[in-house]
Amino acid sequence: MEFKISKDLIQELEQLIQSKNDQQLEVLLSDLHHADIAEILDELDFDEATYIFKVLDSEKTAEILVELEDDLRENILSRLSPKEIAEELDELDTDDAADIIAELSQSKKEEVISELEDVEHAKDIVDLLRYDEDTAGGLMGKELVKVNENWSVLTCVKEMRSQAESVSRVHSIYVVDDEERLKGRLSLKDLLTTSTKTQIADIYIKKVTSVKVDTEDVEVARIMQKYDLEAIPVIDDMGRLVGRITIDDIVDVIKDEADKDYQMAAGISQDVEADDSILELTKARLPWLVLALLGGFISVKMLGLFEGAMLKHGELFFFTPLIAAMAGNVGVQSSAIIVQGLANNTLSGSLFNRLIKEISLSLLNGVILATILFLGSYFLLNADLKIGLTVTISLISVIIIASLIGTFVPLLLDKFGIDPALATGPFITTSNDICGILIYFSIAKLILGF
Repeated sequence: MEFKISKDLIQELEQLIQSKNDQQLEVLLSDLHHADIAEILDELDFDEATYIFKVLDSEKTAEILVELEDDLRENILSRLSPKEIAEELDELDTDDAADIIAELSQSKKEEVISELEDVEHAKDIVDLLRYDEDTAGGLMGKELVKVNENWSVLTCVKEMRSQAESVSRVHSIYVVDDEERLKGRLSLKDLLTTSTKTQIADIYIKKVTSVKVDTEDVEVARIMQKYDLEAIPVIDDMGRLVGRITIDDIVDVIKDEADKDYQMAAGISQDVEADDSILELTKARLPWLVLALLGGFISVKMLGLFEGAMLKHGELFFFTPLIAAMAGNVGVQSSAIIVQGLANNTLSGSLFNRLIKEISLSLLNGVILATILFLGSYFLLNADLKIGLTVTISLISVIIIASLIGTFVPLLLDKFGIDPALATGPFITTSNDICGILIYFSIAKLILGF
């Protein structure tokens, strides 16, 4: 059952902190998962969260540190000495430790590394800091189990026992040659059911999916998702095994990418959270609001060009919001499907076939919606027959054009290396609003002859 924070628990913790009852605090939190404790600390004020953090032992607080919100972790780290931070990092896997060290200033970073007790652990962390955080090298950890293809099963088991001491979870057993080049993987079942004298070269599985250190994190996520992998080995340009990425790191990548796309689709240009300052939130939201405002000005200007038509046929004005709204909605629907296909790498077929499919789909939707609109305008609103015809033909045309814009804009953005999620936000909505109004009044001019 998922842990839920209660007001009673928060009040009890606050009372224990005020009374400095450290022993009872430890007892109260002892059975909770480190992710749950991190959630609790996020609910407390900074001083209370820091107090609890210092009360618990480093074996537990190290895992908590990884789960904390960025702002709280930064504040807690600012109150810890380099030695105290090093004690936390000694308990963590190299990938998590490298992520935390990367958040420190250069001077403090060097001090923390010098305080690490495990020299090999420190070397691995320094090595990971060389890679960009959004690449496989930036995601990988050094903890893994590997065996040499020239070993016997007996030697392999002995070496694995030694290596496994530093690995919290063994996902796979990788096979390398004398040059540390990745050759394949070893099945645990084969290892257990084979004679101890058998050579690893005779039983390992040569087919293994791997990524290079400079592979983008989203591409790593796509590969692991496609092949249902819990872990994937990372190799350098020479094919040498240098690390592995586990599924928990990829879940974070998928979540971050989804959050970014969602924010961009909503017209937020930067990665922000609800608790960020008003200035940061304004900087993230304002650019797209300005774009929407400019689009609104263009729409108003276009309406002004058809002022005579609205004076002569006032009914046209009442259908304008409907046409603009349908254009925006259809465009967002089409672009969302394309963006999802690009993200999942599931788009197939030629551009021409996609064009024909989109026209057919939008035509069918347009005819159905236009029929409903025509009947509604004629029988419910008592609209003139020519007005009804103008609105229905405009609606079909707008739906077709908006769906094509929603299809091709994200494809075009992707071709030029721009995040296609941009096409699901105010950009596509505003452009389709303008196109919808232009198409509507152009068709009205042809039919009504003003």
